[in-house]
Amino acid sequence: MWSGAAAAAAAARAVSAPLHAPSLSGRRGAGRPSTVSVRAGGGLMDFVGGDLVKPDLGRWLDDVEEHKALAIYPPHEGGYEGRYLNRLRYQGYYFLDLSARGLGDPESTLTKIHPVCPPSLGRQPVARWYFPPEVDYRLSVLHPDAKGLVVWVLEAKVLSKAELQFLAMLPDLRPKVRVIAECGNWRKFTWKPLKQISGLEPDPDAEE
Repeated sequence: MWSGAAAAAAAARAVSAPLHAPSLSGRRGAGRPSTVSVRAGGGLMDFVGGDLVKPDLGRWLDDVEEHKALAIYPPHEGGYEGRYLNRLRYQGYYFLDLSARGLGDPESTLTKIHPVCPPSLGRQPVARWYFPPEVDYRLSVLHPDAKGLVVWVLEAKVLSKAELQFLAMLPDLRPKVRVIAECGNWRKFTWKPLKQISGLEPDPDAEE
C-alpha cells in the first residue's frame, strides 16, 4: 500500500510528463516527435466581413422597383440577406415572411379565403377552418405611410414552376406588393428577376 504522499507524487509525475506523438519510422522510440504546421491564408474581406461592404445596395433597390419580383441566392452560411431586407425596411416596406414548405397553393393562400385543416389526434373529428387571404388582409391593415408589402418566401426552391410563375405575377395583381423568393444558394449574394427564373421571360444568361 502506498502512502498518501507517495501516491500524490506519482500522480503529479504522470500529469506533468509530456505526451509524445507516435513515431512514423516503424521503430519504437526512434526518431523525434513529428510536427505538422498549417497555414491559413485570407484576403481583406475575411477581416472586414463580407456582409459589411456591399456597394450593390443601390442596384438592389432599383431592381426591386423595376422587376417587383426577384429570386435571390444567398450564401449557405446565411446572414447576408439581412442587409438587403433592412434596406427595404428603411424605404418604408412592411414584410410578410412565409415558408414555401407547407404553404399550399400560393394563389389560394395569398389572395383567396382558404381552408386549413388542423391536425387530428385520431379521436377528434376532422375540422376545417377558413382564413382570410394573407396578402389582402395585410394590405387592408397596412399603415397609410407604408410604401408597400414585401412577401419574403423562404425555401422557394421547393416550389413548382407554376407556383413560381404566380409569385412572379403577384405584383401585377397587387401593385403595392413586392416578392422576394429564396430560390437557392450561391457563393455570394446575388439575385435575378423571378419572371426569368420561372420561364415567363427569356433568361439572357441561359441563352448564352
